[in-house]
Amino acid sequence: MAWHEFPPFTSSNVAAIRYESEQSLLEVEFLNGGRYQYYDVPEQVAQEFEQAESKGVFLAQRIKGYFRYSRV
Repeated sequence: MAWHEFPPFTSSNVAAIRYESEQSLLEVEFLNGGRYQYYDVPEQVAQEFEQAESKGVFLAQRIKGYFRYSRV
């Protein structure tokens, strides 16, 4: 697996994000230490997430509730 780490960003809730294109796997780490993997996330959505001004807003509006996930 070759992860693509999102470049550094500032967020009040999200600490880090990375994406693995071969498995369409998105991993989000929160400032509180929680880490979640979202499954079957299209690469286009991951690219939009990377470009989003607010990672938290994008996560809430475009990821949560749309893709299966599990806590890691």
